[in-house]
Order: sequence, then structure tokens, then C-alpha cells
Amino acid sequence: MTSQQLKPVAPSGITGSRAERARMPLARKVLEESAIKHGVCIRPVPLRRVDLATGEEQIIDIPCGATLSSVCPPCAEAKRQLRIDQCRTGWHLEQEPDFTPDPATDEQHLLVQLRSQAQKSLDDSDDSEVAEWEETVSEINTELAATGVRGRLGVEKAARRVRSTRRRQDASELPRRPVSTRTVGKVYESASGKKFRPSMFLTLTLDSYGRVTKDGTPVQPAAYDYQRAARDAIHFAKLVDRFVQNLRRFVGFDVQYFAAVEPQRRLAPHLHMAIRGTISRAELREVIAATYHQVWWPPTDEPVYVDQLPEWHDGTGAYVDATTGEILPTWDQALDEIGPDDEPSHVARFGRQFDAQGVLAGTKDANRTIGYLAKYVTKSVDECHEAATDDQRDHVSRLVEALRYEPCSPTCANWLRYGVQPKNPRPGLHPGACRGKAHKPTHLGYGGRRVLVSRKWSGKTLTDHKTDRKNWVTEILGVEPQMPTPGRFSFEYVSRDDAKLKPLTVRLMHRIADRVTWRAQLDAARNGPRSPADLSATAGRSS
Repeated sequence: MTSQQLKPVAPSGITGSRAERARMPLARKVLEESAIKHGVCIRPVPLRRVDLATGEEQIIDIPCGATLSSVCPPCAEAKRQLRIDQCRTGWHLEQEPDFTPDPATDEQHLLVQLRSQAQKSLDDSDDSEVAEWEETVSEINTELAATGVRGRLGVEKAARRVRSTRRRQDASELPRRPVSTRTVGKVYESASGKKFRPSMFLTLTLDSYGRVTKDGTPVQPAAYDYQRAARDAIHFAKLVDRFVQNLRRFVGFDVQYFAAVEPQRRLAPHLHMAIRGTISRAELREVIAATYHQVWWPPTDEPVYVDQLPEWHDGTGAYVDATTGEILPTWDQALDEIGPDDEPSHVARFGRQFDAQGVLAGTKDANRTIGYLAKYVTKSVDECHEAATDDQRDHVSRLVEALRYEPCSPTCANWLRYGVQPKNPRPGLHPGACRGKAHKPTHLGYGGRRVLVSRKWSGKTLTDHKTDRKNWVTEILGVEPQMPTPGRFSFEYVSRDDAKLKPLTVRLMHRIADRVTWRAQLDAARNGPRSPADLSATAGRSS
């Protein structure tokens, strides 16, 4: 068959050359697709690196670090692989992770001594010297933090508002046991003498707001409780935190978890959680039934201002009633009005249905559930289940509208609608225009983190896991990892108008070429596992 026979036939009224050209892919688009195929960031950030020893300047590209595949697929996939690595490493640990603090260095002891002297001088100084000593204290705190010390010295904790801890009458009692420091699961022995240490995969959902169809849309939209759905979504992160606290107190050991939050088809957030160790379903059922989160906020059932909103008054630095000029109650004053006999503005609870599965390390179930936990971490909340029908789009619109005037935090501008000044007020706040994540259609009410990891999960930070992956590559290639000399280089952003900055297409081509060369070297040098995912079976790492 000749090349002439392979040419497409042009539609009537269009010449062959125009039709062929219309079907040609754009070079820029092909380049971007090739960069994605080779794992090259398509939105690199140019930095000017200056060698302070030699004065040499060089423009380098660093990955944008996006976590959403809709923004930059290669960077989002790299983040997802790190989360997979983190989940797999900590899920079936057989030894307690070591969190023994490193001993303090001589430099840190010296800085603490200087900090102590500066604090005493600050406390004993008169008004004319206070500003100078405060600056000195701040500088020493910065130097101390740069040496790797956690926390700050001399910082007073804000007064904490305490509510009654008496359990609600409509919630079951939850016995409390002393919590041991153990974080790994128990070892079990089968009848044949084989020992194993199982863990768990748990799924929690919220309560029902009304009957829904298979596509997640309400059977009766007018009867669907969108207000409660909106409030549950806003406070879902707090409810999860309360569940973990109750679980640890009930089972008696320091439960460690790796969890991912995603929406169901009905758009309500639910939780997938990998738990180290096993907990019986009966115990889980008790903890879920006894877990709730009370929201002690000013009432928001009826708006106080709809047409004429409060106005900012420069003289008082507060919002006032536009008609009377009266200053609106502050956030603390509004909380003080909540009496001991009042009910919370909202109570969030999980639904009765939950799913719990036992999982063994190295099995297909473990790999499947880890992949499921990381399935949606590169997508925004609204992208997990995209609306495809008019009913689904209407369901999304109704929920977004319910979230529009619902306060999402103490600093939310919507409090002005209910006659209360937000915490830390400032001019320019308008109800219905809060910039909090919970109000954005892409978040559907959930403003918390999508991935929740306990502190003692793997004994490593994400940076540690990233370093492990780099070390795996350098080990395969047989090269020594290069440690940069601290303070040798300075960095600054490069403007798009900089004459020395090459066009993005050229920079992407350079990165693709480097990536192809690197991959060829890696494939040629690799004699062990095919990828970090294979190596993880024996060393706890994955690609």
C-alpha cells in the first residue's frame, strides 16, 4: 500500500492540504505529552543559582511540585508514589519505630544559653530597650530553629476555651483504658505453628441525609438535608480526629494509621484507613457509635443580615450595624453568650455502616488496598466523581449553595451574616465570598488534608522517603550521592522576561533528553530488582 493510499479523504468543500493540516497534532502539545510520558514536569520553576564561592551563575529548573494531575501529571504522580511508599513502609512494621531525640549539640547548648540571657535582659529592661531585646530574642530563636531544634522557647500559650466533657445522653459510654506506647500489631500463631502479624483496612462513612439513587443523586432533592451534609463535610476532619482519640483510649495502645479522604457518589466525604495491627469489629462498632464531634459556635439557623450587611468602621477597627452604628459582638463575646445549658450548633457523627478487612503484608490484598488508598490523591475532591448528568450537576449545585453561607471556621466572613464579627476581623469581608477551601466547588465542603498520617506511622518523613528513592537510584548506578555544601549557593526566582531564560519548549526538550539518558543508564546498570516497587517486598521501598 502506497503513501498516497494512506492519505485521509478530505471532507467536501475542503482541500486536501487544509484537511491534512487540520488533523496534524500541534508541536507544543506533542512536546507536553512526551514530557508527561517521560515523567518530566511540564510547569518547571526557573531559579538562578549563584555559587557564592566562585560567583558562577546558572539557571536551573525545579519541578513545580503540584499534587493534582490536572495541573502537572508527572509531579502529581511522583507525590502519589511517595505516599504509596510511605503507606507500605509503615503498615506492617514488626519493630517499634525509633523516635529517640538526637543529643543536643554544643552549638545548640550555646544558643540556649544566649537565649536565656537575652530573655532575662528583656524582662528586666525598660520601655526604651524592649524593642531591641525583642529583636535579639527573635534572631536567636531563628538561629536555634535552623540547627534542628523543635519548638520555641518563651512563647506563651493562648488561653484555651474549655467546654464540659460530660458525654451526650444520646451517645453510648466508651470505657477508657490506659494507653501503652505500643504501636505495632500483635503476633498470632495458627494451628500449624505459623506466625503472622495482620493489620486492617477500615472504611468509615457519614450518616444518611436522604435516599439516593445509584448515581448518588437524591430521590427527593427537596427533602434531602443539604444543610446537615454541608456541616458534616466542613467538620469531617475533626470527627476523624475524635475517632482516632477514642479508638486509642478504648483499645489501649497507640494506634497508628494512614488514611485518605475522598467523596462518595452522593458527595459526602468518607474515610479509607490503613491501621497497623488488628481491632475486632465489635470494638470498632462500639467506638464508632460512641464517637461524635460537637461544634460550639454561635447559632447560624437564621441570618441576622441579608440585604444591608454590616460595614467596616476604621475608627473602631470593627464591623458595625449599617443602620444603628452599633459594633457587632466579637468572636469571643459571641462564644461567651453560649451558656452551659445550650445545645451545640452542630453534632457530627459517622453512619452505622462501616467496612473492616484484615490484611497481611506482602499479599495481593495489601497491594490492592494500598493502590486504593492512593487512587484519588492526585485529584481534587470534585474530580473523584465528575458530574455527568443533569441530576448530578443539580446535586452539586445544591450542595455548593448550601455551603455558600455556612461558616467554615472562626475567621469565616459568613459570620457577619449572623451578626457576629469573625475572629481577627479585617476590612473587605463579605458573606458568601469566603476564600476558605470548604466553600470552593472543587472541595465540596471538605477543607482538610486529603491524606492523614499518624506521627509514628513509618518513622520517616516524606523527605526521608524521597531520599530513600534517590539513594536507591544512586546505588544502582554505582555513584556516590552528592551532598551540597550548606550555604554555598544562593537562589532566586527568574522572571519570564529575563533575557537569559530559554523558552519553555527548549527547557522541556533539554529535560526530556536528560531523562532519556538517565533512564538508559539506569536500565543498563540495574542488576537487582526491576524497580523500587519490587525492592519494597524485601526492603520496604516502592517506586
